[in-house]
Amino acid sequence: MIQNQKTIQKDVSLSGVGLHTGNKVTMTFKPAPINNGYTFVRIDLEGKPIIEALSTYVVNTQRGTNLEKNGVNINTSEHVLAAVYALEIDNIIIEIDAPEPPIMDGSSRHFIEALEKAGIEEQDAALEEYIVKEIISYKDIETGSEIILMPSDEYQVTTMVDFGTKILGTQNASLEKLSDFKHEIAAARTFSFLHEIEMLIDNDLIKGGDLNNAIVYVDKEISESTTEKLKKVFNKESISVNPNGILDNLTLRWANEAARHKLLDVIGDLALVGTRIRGKIIANKPGHLINTKFAKKLSGIIKTEKRNRVPQFNLNEPPLMDIHRIMDILPHRPPFLLIDRILELTEKKVIGMKNVTMNEDFFVGHFPGAPVMPGVLQVEAMAQCGGILVLSTVPDPENYLTYFMKMDNVKFKQKVLPGDTLIFSCELITPIRRGICHMQSYAYANNKLVAEAQLMAQIVKK
Repeated sequence: MIQNQKTIQKDVSLSGVGLHTGNKVTMTFKPAPINNGYTFVRIDLEGKPIIEALSTYVVNTQRGTNLEKNGVNINTSEHVLAAVYALEIDNIIIEIDAPEPPIMDGSSRHFIEALEKAGIEEQDAALEEYIVKEIISYKDIETGSEIILMPSDEYQVTTMVDFGTKILGTQNASLEKLSDFKHEIAAARTFSFLHEIEMLIDNDLIKGGDLNNAIVYVDKEISESTTEKLKKVFNKESISVNPNGILDNLTLRWANEAARHKLLDVIGDLALVGTRIRGKIIANKPGHLINTKFAKKLSGIIKTEKRNRVPQFNLNEPPLMDIHRIMDILPHRPPFLLIDRILELTEKKVIGMKNVTMNEDFFVGHFPGAPVMPGVLQVEAMAQCGGILVLSTVPDPENYLTYFMKMDNVKFKQKVLPGDTLIFSCELITPIRRGICHMQSYAYANNKLVAEAQLMAQIVKK
């Protein structure tokens, strides 16, 4: 069953403090257009720079999953992204006036509540979902951490954690369906061990931490100096340890709250894949480092599969544009008109076709006795296909010419021979501005990828 993308209905804001900076921060969720994905916007900086929530931009995972693009940071992104992903929101803009989202109570609960208050609405565009067909895994030999993704009818997650301490041993948590996240996972708070807290305090971090937004497991004897530090940081007149080994008198929401929070982190970190997943995740001893490494691996696999996925069309049906309509738009003419049909055209994407025959002029010299379509002409054909996309944005395309500006990452995978049918797929990388079209293009023949390139062209009035 085809599902549509979703966004929120209206703006909604939350305010709080950053866990490590202690600074006040306001974050606003805003509706986003189709295919936007998850984007952070730093409204406190000049130009309001955008950081896409993608594994590409992960720079470190020492105290959360931290993103950086062009020197602009978003820190501890995982709790926010877990809430957005769990509510099956596909497109959202997250404006923030600091590098770090508010920690709130250390869970995703408040973000879930805010997003539900904003309302969720369906958009007029199909959802692209990665359906897992075979087992994908990643293992860190040094730590023993491992993530396995396997086929399943639903998105499911199981976490198995072993902290190697008496106070907090082995725990498991499972999520059978995303709709259970709100009640079973969202309120699970972040946690730390006492020895980690001491290190963070000594390094002037967790300025926004208190005993209401982080569970502290006491894994060592508390010295008098440590007690004084904790009292000062958490603004407490006294500090005590519960019989269950938790600092002060904070009550656990679940006996396995730590494992549930690790599951929350897995969902938030894997949201950086940038594509909704249908499969079951089993995470053994997960952490931000292995989570994001797996996200990068999965992103690469999805990108490769998408690149090699041949568009399927019934070539016996009438095309969207035949050769006559194409010549009404493009200035090219035979023998340099290198596309025969347009099969699909949207605001961001065009798919075209060319029948390669022995009658092509270029086969006379390339090569006599062993005819092969020149790679440069494959790129030209892709560019002409993209020209249809950009010229369709003006009311009088016959008065414009298209000029190449740049070609990047050009690769030729297979030979194109007489008798082949070439299918071209060109999709915008960025929106068309001032007549400039920047697109990712692919060429397929015989159900294989034969060429690919990033192309930039501009239309200029005659």
